[in-house]
Amino acid sequence: MSRFIVEELMPRGPVRVTRREIGDARGSFTRLFCQEELGDAGWSGTVAQANLSVTAQRGTVRGMHFQHPPHAETKLVICLAGAIWDVAVDVRAGSATRLGHVAAELSADNSAALLIPPGFAHGFQTLTDDVQLLYFHSAAHAPGAEDGVDPFDPALDLTWPLPPTVVSERDCGWAPITPAFQGVAP
Repeated sequence: MSRFIVEELMPRGPVRVTRREIGDARGSFTRLFCQEELGDAGWSGTVAQANLSVTAQRGTVRGMHFQHPPHAETKLVICLAGAIWDVAVDVRAGSATRLGHVAAELSADNSAALLIPPGFAHGFQTLTDDVQLLYFHSAAHAPGAEDGVDPFDPALDLTWPLPPTVVSERDCGWAPITPAFQGVAP
């Protein structure tokens, strides 16, 4: 039996992964990551990094980040505490869904995660205070390869569920997307 339920959100794009919890009188057990099972859902490579993100205030917007090849990465985002609106934007050159996005609510209660392939910018908005996210990355952070798009860029057509409360200058400082934007090399 697979420990995960996988739901495709966009062709060749992000998938929602719901963990199956096993419980009895002692408590419960939940597998957070399995390279073999998640490989069928689009995970590529090994786990190069695992990171914890903590966000204190409801309404905070973080992102939209990605890395250029050869440091492009697959991410698995899991919410350990609180709840978020998680978003992935297609920035792949030549993609039929370029600048399209998918979003999913991830929470400590719903056992959902978002598996995001290379070529997608990732960001989120906190729906509660005191959010903790666990990220698994297939590639290490490479400062020279990092990039992003402004989460409020009109070209993305994103509607955040709450009025934004906190956003970093860095996240709002990415260059605007123009009609000349061709996307990121796969």
